[in-house]
Amino acid sequence: LLASDLTNNRALGPVGAIGIAASVLSTLTFLPAALALLGRTAFWPATPKPADATAEGHSVWRRVAAVIDRAPRRVWASTALLLCLLAAFSPALSSKGVPLDEIFVNDAPSVAAQETLGRHFPGGSGQPTVIIANAAKTSEVQAAARATDGVATAAPVTASGRPGTAEPLVVDGRIRIDATLEDAADSDAAKNTVAALRTRVHAVQDADAIVGGYTAQQYDTQQTAARDREVIVPVVLGIILLILVMLLRSLLIPVLLVATVALNFLATLGVSTLVFEHLLGFSGTDASVPLYGFVFLVALGVDYNIFLMSRVREESFTHGVRQGVLRGLTTTGGVITSAGVVLAATFAALMIIPLAFLLQIAFIVAFGVLLDTLVVRSLLVPALVIDIGSRGWWPSSLARVSARISSGRAR
Repeated sequence: LLASDLTNNRALGPVGAIGIAASVLSTLTFLPAALALLGRTAFWPATPKPADATAEGHSVWRRVAAVIDRAPRRVWASTALLLCLLAAFSPALSSKGVPLDEIFVNDAPSVAAQETLGRHFPGGSGQPTVIIANAAKTSEVQAAARATDGVATAAPVTASGRPGTAEPLVVDGRIRIDATLEDAADSDAAKNTVAALRTRVHAVQDADAIVGGYTAQQYDTQQTAARDREVIVPVVLGIILLILVMLLRSLLIPVLLVATVALNFLATLGVSTLVFEHLLGFSGTDASVPLYGFVFLVALGVDYNIFLMSRVREESFTHGVRQGVLRGLTTTGGVITSAGVVLAATFAALMIIPLAFLLQIAFIVAFGVLLDTLVVRSLLVPALVIDIGSRGWWPSSLARVSARISSGRAR
């Protein structure tokens, strides 16, 4: 997130990294010491069992593994098709920001006031667009602003603070012109007007005009957020791919794991599009919602990938890829599912806060984590790895070891 041009994203990056580092430190020091002191009492009322015995007790996950083992290609093809169908709706998700009347889930006095203002005055009356230009070019800039489609009025601000009531206020040779837009300041039409207005006033020679105000800020945030997604998403996926390659010592498996994480994210966005638009009545999301959703879901999805595939790799050295996947799924399925449910419930709790931004983030992460836990990690990934077989672990030694195990069993 340090690659972001938005300061709130850049600030979240180091804060999140420091929090994770603190968690790692606590997990590697305090937690083991506490467990060592408490002994078996820490697990009361359950009784700790050896890994093999625990695996035998996971009857649900043994049945899931049996289903995958019978027809792995059918399982991964059907789940991938389902995710692709859901992902097909993701391009329809609008992330241009939400209007004022959608910021709050419940009614708010500010929303009612803005709606009343819009019924009796131009939509941008409460939040005019601000133009700063050289005072010598006031008339030309004012004329250019008035000639812009979507601008209702444009007048210099005076010493009294009211446009057009006295001599314009000039500070260090610069003047402020307030342009009132015809459309609501938070609407897409107003943002398009700001873009056109900037083109017009920038064309005035020697005016050095700049355009700001609420609508301009929203427009710039939208454009910057789009740029951030184009930069950060590939960077994150590239870093994750590199980590998985070093951890699993193979090439094909990490690529497939990253692809499943990305597919899960797109499928989640597709479902979110349908829920936000048709069930909750939102016209879109805040510009930063897709990026936050991506960062959370990809980070968590890769966690679950590592939990599963690390165990699969260990088991495959002894039992071959097919049995390694089945044993790894049976052993880690309960842990991954429990972690996913807890995390989804934690984020779902944010949905009670009456702010659209938090509600949207909460739904995307909660639904995405459950989809990743119950479908991607439990069905798609195991079935893919079984179907590919030992070839997927090239160039690590596991590819040769598992191939020998498989050939020995075949004889």
